[in-house]
Amino acid sequence: MTLSIIMPVLNEAAGIEAALAALAPYRQRGVEVIVADGGSSDGTPGRAAPHADRIIAAPRGRAAQMNAGAAAASGDVLLFLHADTQLPDNADRLVLDGLARSRRAWGRFDVRIDGGGALRLIAAMMNARSRLTGIATGDQAMFMTRDLFTRAGGFPPIALMEDVALSAALKRLGRPLTLRARVTTSGRRWQKNGTLRTVLLMWRLRLAFYCGADPAKLARAYGYAE
Repeated sequence: MTLSIIMPVLNEAAGIEAALAALAPYRQRGVEVIVADGGSSDGTPGRAAPHADRIIAAPRGRAAQMNAGAAAASGDVLLFLHADTQLPDNADRLVLDGLARSRRAWGRFDVRIDGGGALRLIAAMMNARSRLTGIATGDQAMFMTRDLFTRAGGFPPIALMEDVALSAALKRLGRPLTLRARVTTSGRRWQKNGTLRTVLLMWRLRLAFYCGADPAKLARAYGYAE
């Protein structure tokens, strides 16, 4: 099987080159890297271009950008990676070998949040919750076969919780593969807004989503909207 890494971006000029440089070893082994830009105004596509196989323009919104990236990808397996998340060493082999060995068609990594302290506990709780529920989030670098992604309908066109919604659909089609190797995601969201405040906000938004709240309103409460 072949692997495509899809990275949705919006105004990530300050860090996009470093984020993509970390993927250089994968590209050298034949992994395709696609950047799906949602209309950046800070020059992100130009900075990304030398470090990716394709830069595509997509409607703004993480779900739309990732769906566009998937449509442009050539790999048998799709891995969706946030710009502020770094893969562990040999992630490509872990994914492809893990799927082949387990005969499963989708999964995610455990996560570590950069920053230490209480963020270690939050990451441990995220990993435990995913094991218990079978639901993954974008911070955990979700991956799946192209066939299963298509069967699940891709990411739903909603402003927030698109990762939760897709993993729920994938779960109905098969159990996820959990890779204990950890991706490292930035702690900037928690550090900027306060750790406890951010955790409580995320719990509230997740509960509201499960109760049927409008994802667009939840996105505005989270701090962004399409």
